[in-house]
Amino acid sequence: MGKRDPRVDAYIRKSPDFAKPILTHIREVIHEACPDVTETMKWSAPFFDYKGVLAGMAAFKQHCGLNLWKGSLIMGDDGKRDSAGQFGALRTIDDLPPKKVLVGYIKQAAKLNEDGVKTPVREAKVKKPEAKVPADLAAALKKNRKAQSGFDAFSPSHRREYILWITEAKSEATRQRRLTTAIEWMSEGKSRNWKYQR
Repeated sequence: MGKRDPRVDAYIRKSPDFAKPILTHIREVIHEACPDVTETMKWSAPFFDYKGVLAGMAAFKQHCGLNLWKGSLIMGDDGKRDSAGQFGALRTIDDLPPKKVLVGYIKQAAKLNEDGVKTPVREAKVKKPEAKVPADLAAALKKNRKAQSGFDAFSPSHRREYILWITEAKSEATRQRRLTTAIEWMSEGKSRNWKYQR
């Protein structure tokens, strides 16, 4: 027999009013389609497990999302996820497939998990080449050993953030201000977005 999690009840209660019937409907359909499903919370949202992750749902300010973990194996190209899941932004229950269709999807997902089928591996991201250091930044770094040391210690993405910030300046005055600030921050070992890091 499946297992319900009181944290999912709390999640639904705290969701926006439009979302409550959608989430409740999804939950009931999943339990009907897979009676042995176990509810849990992952990434602060309700998930449904049956011999592995089956599906997850979430409520946002203006829509809900339902994500079948192996949706691409069940629905083909239609099963590719976007930020709201395979079914797009759900604003009413009518935005979901008919109950019979949804039950079929959940049963297929459960069968895939029973058979030990793995989620397809996403293609690896193409690694970006190292950003080219502009001449004015290179000259400024050469004059300040601490800044050079800080810059060299950064990851390629942090170096790229500084380079883009400087080179995307619209005017020469702005570029010079950014260059001065960048050298100051780098000499203190601060990344470009240090103010936003915890």
